[in-house]
Amino acid sequence: MIDYENPWLFDDKPFTSADIGKSYGFVYLITDKVTGKMYVGRKYFWSMRKKKGALKRKREESDWKDYYGSADEIKALVKEFGQLRFDRRIISVHSTKGDVNYSEVREQFRRDVLEKDEYINANINGKWFRKPGHIIAGRRITGSPGRPSQ
Repeated sequence: MIDYENPWLFDDKPFTSADIGKSYGFVYLITDKVTGKMYVGRKYFWSMRKKKGALKRKREESDWKDYYGSADEIKALVKEFGQLRFDRRIISVHSTKGDVNYSEVREQFRRDVLEKDEYINANINGKWFRKPGHIIAGRRITGSPGRPSQ
């Protein structure tokens, strides 16, 4: 049963809490249906919360159903135009936190999210950032197939 608006799709089927199983999190692609701009990220299914007055933290389901990424651009668009403007797809589901993190970074580099204008991502893992066009244009690369020697 789908219990949230604009569900995440995995293999073209809505993903629900019942589908989580022993998984820790997922890597996703959000697409703005109007502009075609995309965002690649990751989200954990679980969070550790300490209730007021409790001695221990307790594992509970995160806000993954309502999550639209950490990019300010997407957050502003969701607020202005609503959730249905976006297509939300789960690329991969993972059983460990480390595998979720690794797979997100791998997918972001594979898609070249920092250098292609169709992606909203501003950084990868907080370590690699989008470069201004003049820096990219000023690169000199030797021996690359399909590129003229400079």
